[in-house]
Amino acid sequence: MRELEYPFDAEELLKKKKAYKRMLTEDPSTVWLEKKVAILGGETTQNIKLMLELFLLNYGIRPSFYESEYNRFYEDGMFQNPALEAFSPDIIYICTCVRNIPDFPDMTDDREAADRKREACFKRFSDLWERLHEQYHCPIIQNNFEYPFYRLMGNRDAFDYRGRVNFVTMLNCLFYEYAQAHDYFFICDINYLSASYGLEKWSDPYYWHMYKYAVAVPAIPYLSFNVANIIKSIYGKNKKAFNLDLDNTLWGGVIGDDGADQIEIGQETALGQTYGEFQEYLRQHRQAGILLTVNSKNEDATARSGFERPDSVLKQEDFTSFKANWEPKSRNLKETAEELSLLPESFVFVDDNPAEREIIRREIKGAAVPEIAEAEHFIQIIDKSGFFEMTAFSEDDLTRSRMYQENARRQQLEMSFENYEDYLLSLEMRGEIRPFAPVYLSRIAQLTNKSNQFNLTTRRYSLSEIEEAAGDPERITLYGKLEDKFGDNGVVSVVIGRIGGENGEELHIELWLMSCRVLKRDMEYAMMDELIRQAKTRQVKKLFGYYYPTAKNAMVKDFYALQRFTKLSEDAEGNTVWTYEIGEETSDRQQVILVNQS
Repeated sequence: MRELEYPFDAEELLKKKKAYKRMLTEDPSTVWLEKKVAILGGETTQNIKLMLELFLLNYGIRPSFYESEYNRFYEDGMFQNPALEAFSPDIIYICTCVRNIPDFPDMTDDREAADRKREACFKRFSDLWERLHEQYHCPIIQNNFEYPFYRLMGNRDAFDYRGRVNFVTMLNCLFYEYAQAHDYFFICDINYLSASYGLEKWSDPYYWHMYKYAVAVPAIPYLSFNVANIIKSIYGKNKKAFNLDLDNTLWGGVIGDDGADQIEIGQETALGQTYGEFQEYLRQHRQAGILLTVNSKNEDATARSGFERPDSVLKQEDFTSFKANWEPKSRNLKETAEELSLLPESFVFVDDNPAEREIIRREIKGAAVPEIAEAEHFIQIIDKSGFFEMTAFSEDDLTRSRMYQENARRQQLEMSFENYEDYLLSLEMRGEIRPFAPVYLSRIAQLTNKSNQFNLTTRRYSLSEIEEAAGDPERITLYGKLEDKFGDNGVVSVVIGRIGGENGEELHIELWLMSCRVLKRDMEYAMMDELIRQAKTRQVKKLFGYYYPTAKNAMVKDFYALQRFTKLSEDAEGNTVWTYEIGEETSDRQQVILVNQS
């Protein structure tokens, strides 16, 4: 919904929140990701909850809420709480503020006394986090602290150990250290949000004394939007790629008319510097694993010449896909998505032309189309939209662009073979398929929240749930890595099965997914071979597989049939149950991957 995309009209959202909710939920064909969100507040949270609900619905997440009483966040989390326990949250948001710091330093305190107060405050919060994690095993989002709305010592407040600004800064750093050490814990950076919004307006005391809102009511949509971005990232709803126009988007001017020598880029002009800064911003995204693709109405050679300039920050090799032609941009985007095995909705389309933006909005449902205008504000609009909120970061993210470029080389090689099996053998593939290992748990959790097309049950797992599965003696877990002569694809497949039935002779496959970047490489057959081997060692005699159809995973509808399973049932919605009797067979389903032969 356009009204919920940044930049939004905060006051309009507050006024029309019920109408917008009705519009978001009226489509019966929407497939929702259902999540239970507990809000533990150190302030009034009613409007924060209502705005959070709108933004989550816009991301395809339908939340239900537990909301603590005013300023009962600590008691609700630390002590026995039947209501919260019965709610069993999927995610917990602790909405606190600087007014929830119980004890600031006095002017009469010495340094040791100030340090003790800071450590006591941190311990109060960290004890709460530990208790919540132990009880609920779910992601926790915690506000850091905004700065106080006054400085008793003026500028000295920032560095004097008795200053409240200093106290908040040091306390926030302790929160950050905790976040770095605990993968289930995330910071909602209201320190940054309040600075961006304007601290004086954000912390207007009127709203605290009148309504016990620590954040001014007009600023609430910005806070809720930020929290929603964290949640949608945790559950794999980030965008994955930029689809970029060139003329007046990556440089100033029209390269087809002006020529590469005359476009605005580089340090010679203010406008050139602006576009150079935007290119650097995109280059940093590429380093973080976001794919860059070109979608330009231009002659191909002419378009590429712009990146041959020595002052162009981006070079041709930075782009995973390059489409410069006279085809409709909607067609180019769809073809790019297909070539990269991504959904079209995974893209952020950036184009200075409002007509092109409107066509993409109309033709490609779900693709992000930021409303950009002046080049000097491109970064701010895109950055504050939260398309790529990073709640996890792995080695695979660092090498993602390289992996996709290696896939392009594999596709070129495929075209030179008449026999597909000969092509697969030529890749010299090596697989590592083993039970979940601590070093890969973060990547495994990340993959479960990203994979939609090759995901038979579309279940999502938090890191703590993956850790729990890894340590459960009643489960069989497998991760699969795939490497070939072009490079290492990293962890690309995940299986979780639960042992059950009489005498533990059944294995029910709760999760089976694979990254689409290794489609048609026989990795799924290698995973099944290893799963059967593992099941045999546990005296399992029968496998049960489940397929739950969504709008995105139709490609795996016949997965179990191809794996020689027998269909047991199918309901009106297309949900199917399959079974496989484990016999004495020793032949493998695949013959092209060397597995566990490092």
